[in-house]
Amino acid sequence: MDRPGSKPPGNGAVPAKSSGQDVDAFLRQVALSPRVDVPQGGRGRLVFAMDATASRRPTWDEAQGIQADMFQATAGLGGLDIQLVFFRGQGECRASGWVSETRTLLRLMRQVECVGGYTQIERVLRHTLAEAREQKVNALVYVGDCMEEDADEVAMRAGELGLLGVPIFAFQEGEEPLAQACFRDMARLTRGAYCAFDRSSAAKLRDLLSAVAVYAAGGIRALEDYARQSGEAARLLIGQMR
Repeated sequence: MDRPGSKPPGNGAVPAKSSGQDVDAFLRQVALSPRVDVPQGGRGRLVFAMDATASRRPTWDEAQGIQADMFQATAGLGGLDIQLVFFRGQGECRASGWVSETRTLLRLMRQVECVGGYTQIERVLRHTLAEAREQKVNALVYVGDCMEEDADEVAMRAGELGLLGVPIFAFQEGEEPLAQACFRDMARLTRGAYCAFDRSSAAKLRDLLSAVAVYAAGGIRALEDYARQSGEAARLLIGQMR
C-alpha cells in the first residue's frame, strides 16, 4: 500500500483460496476466543479506512469534516493516533503515517479524491493485521458503500483481527445488500459494531465515530462513561459489542 508519504499494507501477497470447511472451522475458533479489552493508559491507535471509489463522490466533502471530528471526543483520555487508509482506482491502496492532530488528519483527507475502481476491503484488513502484529491497534473503522470481493476471504481476515482483539466498526453508506451482509460479519467476527447511514444522517455518523474514538483511546469503560453523557450513539455500539 502506498501513502501520501506512503508504505505498503502488509506484504501485499494474495492469500490462497480457502475451502468452505476451512472458513467454517476458523470462524468457530473466532467465536470461542475471549474478548480482548483495550488497556487503559497510553495512547490509543485507530486505523481509519475509507472506500474512495467513484460511488462515494457525492458525499465525500461532507464526510471529511465529519471524520475529522473524531479527535474532539478523546480529550483527556490519553490521546489517540489515527492512520488513514483508503483505496480507489485500479489497485491503488494507500496508508498514511500515524497522526495525532485533527488538522493533520483533515489535510491528509483533503488530498484524497474519488476514482472509479473495485473495492479492496480484504487488502485493508491484511494491512491492519500487519500493523496490529507490530504494535497494538485498538480499533479499525471502515466506511464504504459496496463490496465486490470474495466474502469468505474478507471474513477470514476479519476473524484474524478478532483473534488479535481488534474490533471493526463498519459504517455503510446506503443499503447495498451484499455490502450490508459483509460489513455485519466483519463487525460480528471482531466484537465490533455495524451501522448504516445516508446523506440525512450526518449527525448520527459524527456521534458514532466520536464514540469509536473514545473506545480506541480509553477502552470499554471510557465508552460506557461517554454513553452516560452523550446517549444513543455510544449505547448502540456497546449493545453490539457485548
